[in-house]
Amino acid sequence: MLAVIDKQNNEYVVQFDRHFSYSIEEVWSVLTENSKLKKWMSNLQIESLKTDGVIKFDMMDGSFINIDIIECQQNSVLEFTWDKDRVRFEIHKEENGTLLLLKEYIHELTDHTPKDIAGWHICLDLFSAVLEGEEKEFSKDKWQQWFEIYKDKVLEVRRI
Repeated sequence: MLAVIDKQNNEYVVQFDRHFSYSIEEVWSVLTENSKLKKWMSNLQIESLKTDGVIKFDMMDGSFINIDIIECQQNSVLEFTWDKDRVRFEIHKEENGTLLLLKEYIHELTDHTPKDIAGWHICLDLFSAVLEGEEKEFSKDKWQQWFEIYKDKVLEVRRI
């Protein structure tokens, strides 16, 4: 499912919606438990899961960047800084499972933006696989396909 990109006030919001036939607790565990997190977002490791806590971003060159957790509500919300922007995950109960929302709040669209969005798209596919008990690799070919799609979407939004 494609992300929606909207301009809201002075920023852009990229939103992914994913529906799962799993409980809120199961979705939260894939989102926040490091043993599962590394299977869908290998660069991240949660150091302190709480509001004002820290997530480590592995630069894969021996260095790490601290990411600040802005808001954390167990089984419900995880929001953190993402460079100059913010990423927010929300988990909502549905009749037949759970809705996971991923929102990236972007202050400025750049040439890197569609790369980031394509990356989140692939990561959410990997997230789904982890819920299903599968392990998949990050596909650079699929990423390239999504990058081309999101590059066009970002250009459309820039014209508005």
